[in-house]
Amino acid sequence: MSRLLYSAVFFALLPLLFLRLWLKGRKSPNYRKRWAERLGFFDVPEKHSGGICFHCVSVGESIAAIKLIKSIKSQYPTHPVTVTTTTPTGSAQIQSAFGNEVFHVYLPFDTPGAIKRFFNKIQPKVLVIIETELWPNLLYYAKKTQCKTILANARLSQRSAKGYQKVASLTEQMLTNLDIVAAHNIEDGQRFVELGLVPTKLAVTGSIKFDISSNPALVEQSIALKEQWAPNRPIWVVGSTHQGEDEAVLQAFAQILKQHPDTLLILVPRHPERFKQVEQLLIAQQISYTKRSTGQSPTPSTQVILGDTMGELNLFWAMADICFVGGSLVEHGGHNPLEPALFAKAILTGPHTYNFKQIYELMEAQGAVILTPDWQMLGNSVIDLLNDTQRRQLLGMNAKQVLDRNRGALERLKSLIKPLLIV
Repeated sequence: MSRLLYSAVFFALLPLLFLRLWLKGRKSPNYRKRWAERLGFFDVPEKHSGGICFHCVSVGESIAAIKLIKSIKSQYPTHPVTVTTTTPTGSAQIQSAFGNEVFHVYLPFDTPGAIKRFFNKIQPKVLVIIETELWPNLLYYAKKTQCKTILANARLSQRSAKGYQKVASLTEQMLTNLDIVAAHNIEDGQRFVELGLVPTKLAVTGSIKFDISSNPALVEQSIALKEQWAPNRPIWVVGSTHQGEDEAVLQAFAQILKQHPDTLLILVPRHPERFKQVEQLLIAQQISYTKRSTGQSPTPSTQVILGDTMGELNLFWAMADICFVGGSLVEHGGHNPLEPALFAKAILTGPHTYNFKQIYELMEAQGAVILTPDWQMLGNSVIDLLNDTQRRQLLGMNAKQVLDRNRGALERLKSLIKPLLIV
């Protein structure tokens, strides 16, 4: 498929894309806002034109990029910084982290007109795309405007590579327009080469997801909050759950309560549009709960705290005795286990972890995670860990060691960006 044919098809699909935003807006109203940005219509303060642009699709990519962006801003304070996302939750994450320190806008849909308007307004010298977000027109016009492009923290599973192979000519065009691919590992990097990337453009940097650090103030807050909420109760934190997963978690929790009736579950859905849905599930099952958003502390009879706020999952991980990383009991591909690993917590996950395949393989090899194929095994595993403090602590220490041994990608990535900024 040629880029021109792709562009024609994409343009024809625009009404469906806006319909999709409208439908998603039924649960998350922010999807119905800022539509002009999706077509490249927005105003840019003059001081933010030029410099470096980071593209982060949603929450996960935004969290991964925050430390990199802050480091670049600190090292090159005169360079304007723009950060783009495609989802409201990603937007909220960036605005929470930076406020007015960076210019934030949605990345437009990948039509020639919208992307040309984007580059005319932003005029970036360098575009850093976090993970594997390849758009033909975005990369074409970056090259045409002499904007250097880095695909950072790049990962490419075998399954994704097969998908790109189906449009081989278009994929090769995109890879030709990239200046650098900074891959997680040599296996991912080799897949890019097999799809047409010039080998000299490949750098293996590791994952910047390992380069996270704890906030002492957050740790202190977690200690105080645990003392306030449940000083003598075990806390099980289940984070980033998806549709169909909460039911399984609550089945496991019912099993846990039979042996450890004082366990407190902090349940945090991945997306805010599901907060109400999960609350209705708790009501239907007659589970005693409170919502974090109310600010009320749980009573001794409270069984579940519904984490219906944004940006507090790390606080909850720090409080936990045992953590379960969601998106893994259903076929979503899992979420990042390194955030609870930072606090040396015992970590469990479901079987579907292909989004973080290499990280989970490392952790499994080092005895740093327990994989649970279903809710029965999940419940039994939590019970076993609550009965065995020493094993729980060892699991957490192993997780922290995996994190510490694999740091360094951030500095390697910065060394690739630096020459492009000083040209």
